[in-house]
Amino acid sequence: MAENTKHVSYEDAGVDTAEGARAVDAIKAAVAATNRPEVIGGLGGFGSCFSAAALKDMEEPILVSGTDGVGTKLAIAQLLDRHETVGEDLVAMCVDDIVPMGAEPLFFLDYVAIGKLRAEHVAKIVGGIAEGCRKSGCALVGGEMAEHPGVMAEGDYDLAGFVVGVVDRPKMIGPDLVREGDVILGLPSSGIHSNGYSLVRKVAIEGRMVEELETPLDELGGESLADAVMRPTTIYAGGLLAALRAGAPIHAMAHITGGGITENLDRAMPEGLDALVYRGGEAGPAWDMPPVIAYMIREAGLTLEEAYRTFNMGVGMAIICAADDEDAVCEALVAQGFSPFEVGRVVAGMPGEKGKVVYDDEH
Repeated sequence: MAENTKHVSYEDAGVDTAEGARAVDAIKAAVAATNRPEVIGGLGGFGSCFSAAALKDMEEPILVSGTDGVGTKLAIAQLLDRHETVGEDLVAMCVDDIVPMGAEPLFFLDYVAIGKLRAEHVAKIVGGIAEGCRKSGCALVGGEMAEHPGVMAEGDYDLAGFVVGVVDRPKMIGPDLVREGDVILGLPSSGIHSNGYSLVRKVAIEGRMVEELETPLDELGGESLADAVMRPTTIYAGGLLAALRAGAPIHAMAHITGGGITENLDRAMPEGLDALVYRGGEAGPAWDMPPVIAYMIREAGLTLEEAYRTFNMGVGMAIICAADDEDAVCEALVAQGFSPFEVGRVVAGMPGEKGKVVYDDEH
């Protein structure tokens, strides 16, 4: 090495390994609170271990996995300096994607990419992830915090998550069980959840000061835009699994995420059957819709078709069951704290074609 070579440490390059260690210490308690009996060891290893011994009691255990992020909602969180609940959004987007197969979330891993790592900041983010795991009953077994100076601005961060679950094949649910005449129930969303935020940011956030965003609005029922758009995504998995274990005769489910009702409910339809949704026309859905969704539709001037393809319209999860079982399913859902309502029914579609969502604007 040349004598005049300048010494440059990793910290000089923008990565503070000591702060990274402090961040790990700051999240240990939150992570430990999500442990299940199957978790082996804790944070600190190169890999995370989870016992699969219980799977031997299943007839044919099927592993179900899912991965997702939070997206543009993080940009709004950074603007508002609200980071405690975006982790719940991350978990919800993953675990509620695997429960429609009847799968129980077992364990979760997260990836946090951040411009400048600050232990207390990361602790808020991961604390939200841990809370989401606790609510869904899965263990947060590990993850990665990556500091990216020069690639991301100091205040920027991004989140990704990965969940693994299991279901015994004879207990799987899905489109194969759906029949003509089945009832489609909805479970209320808490608001926008984690989809449509590129539009939300453009029509309601850009150009406004934080003080304005935190001002209560009559059209939001006295809530501020900041509170309404940052409300965390509802986590349905735990309650739905409890209902299934209690014997609720559910045929299929659809998590209403990106693409809205139009591009998600059809995923629960088999060939030759369509989902007829009671849309209600310009008067709005045949069920209660969070005011913030109506606000965004007005601000963006969306058509009905655009709205139902962008937002969840107040339906966070759709549940499909036989008409004769509707009362029993509703009773099981109510026992888990849900407030189900009727969204539509399953009708005959085009023979040989994949089912789609069609709308009844008169109902």
